[in-house]
Amino acid sequence: MKYIRLKWNHTNPDEPVWIFSELDPTGKEVRKIECFRSGFCDVANAQVRSGTAALTTLPLPPLSVLTRDPQFRGVEISPEEFEQVWATRQFTAPEGLDE
Repeated sequence: MKYIRLKWNHTNPDEPVWIFSELDPTGKEVRKIECFRSGFCDVANAQVRSGTAALTTLPLPPLSVLTRDPQFRGVEISPEEFEQVWATRQFTAPEGLDE
């Protein structure tokens, strides 16, 4: 499995600003977390979905392709970071974290 965190730079308060994805070896999302400015997160997997979070049906492009769009900054993260956000459904980025 691979884990990524994307920062979506926009001003719409109804859209998430942080998107976390757990990807299988083909790049398809297994689990997804969408976190809003408030720190609250919606989650989705094959069985459960909260709020507007939903898995994509096609494999995600590599991070290098996703981040060509200046709206997005992304990094690969550890399984532990993903699991912590999944379990708590909360994420507040540390000061200075802009990827």
